[in-house]
Amino acid sequence: MAHKYLQRRSHVRYGMNADTFQAERALSPTGGPQSTRWVILDPQLSIHREGTDFLTFLHGADRSVNTIRVYAGRLALFLTWCADHAVDWRTITLAAMARFRFWLESTAGRPAKPRSGATVNATITAVVEYLRYCARHELIAPEVADRMSQPRYLASPPPGFDPGERGQFRTVRAKAIRSREVEKPYETLTEEQVAAAVAECRTSRDRFLLVLMLATGIRIGEALGLRREDMHFLPDSRTLGCGVPGAHIHVRHRRDNENKALAKSRFPRAIPVDGTTVAEYVAYRGDRDAVAEAETNDLVFVNLYHRPLGKAMTYQAAKGMFERLSRQCGITVRPHMLRHTAATFWIRAGVAIDVVQQLLGHVSAASTAIYLHAGEKEKREAVERVAAHREAGTR
Repeated sequence: MAHKYLQRRSHVRYGMNADTFQAERALSPTGGPQSTRWVILDPQLSIHREGTDFLTFLHGADRSVNTIRVYAGRLALFLTWCADHAVDWRTITLAAMARFRFWLESTAGRPAKPRSGATVNATITAVVEYLRYCARHELIAPEVADRMSQPRYLASPPPGFDPGERGQFRTVRAKAIRSREVEKPYETLTEEQVAAAVAECRTSRDRFLLVLMLATGIRIGEALGLRREDMHFLPDSRTLGCGVPGAHIHVRHRRDNENKALAKSRFPRAIPVDGTTVAEYVAYRGDRDAVAEAETNDLVFVNLYHRPLGKAMTYQAAKGMFERLSRQCGITVRPHMLRHTAATFWIRAGVAIDVVQQLLGHVSAASTAIYLHAGEKEKREAVERVAAHREAGTR
């Protein structure tokens, strides 16, 4: 693959010495929605061929732009560590990978704070996936990648796991090197915090984005990738060629969005919306239609308040919007918190777990099962309920 046409746009740098590798975002002069790529530069600022080809492979496999960006940074970090510690990544051993894990655990990440076990394991996962890619393409010996995982017997298989007629498939390949993780509860907003966040939204666009994500549980990439044709807010959409009853949105996997927004799941799904969401969309469309530059853009969320007017809202713009909102209402509000909040509200309202799975677009029921866990509020209420029952019985 020829890389000489690429122009540097922005980078992620790891290390402070001459052996530093960099993850760079590059742009083709030909432009177009698919012109941006992530590349790895070696210490001489030349393209690191294997690392860059791996990132190109991820792009071709429809991995999200955020996933590729994170993998690029983690791979640059690994290559920098190898160079700093005189380790040849092409023949890396389990002992060397264990040293890399220890280094990750004992040094600061970005921002300057200790890495969690989950972050360390995610970094190792990216490296192992890279080594497997290189082994499949005969860039390294197969045993280098093979020794990074080992058979693990499933004493308690997850629901739906098929062990075979005689249980012969009850083993999986697990990473040989991993860090201990401390399970943290997912972050959600209370109903009071939701009301405060919505009240602090300064524009109709930001308010609609917040209300839509809370009502549907969609990811930020799915929201930014919505097009006007996906908004079926009529009581009956059969005139639009759609048989889904009631107001709803369609979430579709597209690779040609100008803002690089990408739905994580390749499977399209329809999600119902309530009257409040429809009303917020009507208010937003009034402001959107008043900006002439936005008329030709089919994406729902566009720039209305700063240049370039009418262009699609980007991930960076959405990140800035949520940071401003957090400062204004005095609580942390992040896009994925809205997804967790929506799922939690559904579960507490008695919605069946399989319905929640479909709404969220989870392929595996295990991904949805985390919302069945009791929170601190539920645990406190349970204890107080029993205490109250005992007191009533002694009277």
